Amino acid sequence: MKWKTISELDLQLKSGDKVFIHTAAANPQILLKKLCEEVVAKNLSHIQLYHLHLEGEAPHVSPELAGRITTNCFFVGANCRKAVQEGRANYIPIFLSEIPLAIKSGLFAFDLCLLHLSPFDERGMATLGPSVDISLSAAQSSKRVIAQVNKQMPTIFGDGIISETQVDVAVEVDVPLPDSKVAREAGSEIFENIGKNVASLIEEGSTLQMGIGAIPDAVLAQLTSHKNLGIHSEMISDGVIDLVEKGVIDNSKKMIVAGKIVASFAVGSKRLYQFLNGHKLCHFMTSDKVNAPTIIQKNPKVCAINSAIEIDITGQVCADSIGPKIFSGIGGQLDFMRGAALSQGGKPIMALSSRTPKGISKIVASLTPGAGVTTTRAHVHYVVTEYGIAFLYGKNLRERARELIKIAHPDDRENLEKNLMRYP
Repeated sequence: MKWKTISELDLQLKSGDKVFIHTAAANPQILLKKLCEEVVAKNLSHIQLYHLHLEGEAPHVSPELAGRITTNCFFVGANCRKAVQEGRANYIPIFLSEIPLAIKSGLFAFDLCLLHLSPFDERGMATLGPSVDISLSAAQSSKRVIAQVNKQMPTIFGDGIISETQVDVAVEVDVPLPDSKVAREAGSEIFENIGKNVASLIEEGSTLQMGIGAIPDAVLAQLTSHKNLGIHSEMISDGVIDLVEKGVIDNSKKMIVAGKIVASFAVGSKRLYQFLNGHKLCHFMTSDKVNAPTIIQKNPKVCAINSAIEIDITGQVCADSIGPKIFSGIGGQLDFMRGAALSQGGKPIMALSSRTPKGISKIVASLTPGAGVTTTRAHVHYVVTEYGIAFLYGKNLRERARELIKIAHPDDRENLEKNLMRYP
């Protein structure tokens, strides 16, 4: 491994190269900016970038680089959403559990991998910090690896270990990670009620999976009296910290990496990254392990808590698009919904507000034309809104519709009931 300053660094890009960008909070923003500058300086074209969602800045999707850089998102974050919707970037629908194997198989064949690492220790080992997910497989499979090594990157235990022998060139940096603490959305009473309803389904000794945002935070806030909870989740955020410190989350009933929080990546505030740094309670693994339904199901009472953009009255869930406009991605929703269903005492839960902030019903007679089905009606067992809990498992289409209409916004129920006639 060679050390260079950022001004000395030459990424040695060529037109047509395929480049993987480290994910989420581990976005190597200094190297990504360098890549964009080099593409312009060398007059390169058709550079293909691949990544999950990225926190922080995303200069590679600026309109000025259209034609020079094409971005391919396995999951679409807010900073790439406009580019995808305008056709300047692409979305690849794929299960998060399958991406590492797809990378290892050579399907994407990366020429370069840009990483963001914690400092190397005396053994010459660093970690991928809060993003192991698909990034370890990319690092292991790319022809070249260039890393920014950051004094402020947390060292996190688990699979995400990188040896200096795996890195071709390293650049030392000292920058904070993007602070991604999500503010509670307007209408906090709505989310508080959703949180109470979901919490009523969670038994002591359950293993939880959830994401980031108002609903997961609201659920976690209602669990302070629970006991012996565990975490096995695609991602974790700030909401777990207080429950760990109160002893609510002790991971004592889990079967997979017993006694530890298991995740593949983390997104949150500086407090979260400080909590994770060197914490022996936390164990990060690749997403083919964390998200595999056959592994998830081995934990007891798995409660998979996911959300949706809209759900039709038969239980079909769209979570990645608004009509044909891609909003996010498939990610690990179906992986965990299936894993929870197979778990002893598990509960696959869809939690959402009954309406959007603009007053549009999220429970609909039919999905918006062009919308994709992220989670099928057969995978959905529980649906929760601020108005209650609908249990759909084992029910026929008409029964499912009636259950969902009960938890829709009161002003939307009459219109939804008119569509019951299609299910005689």
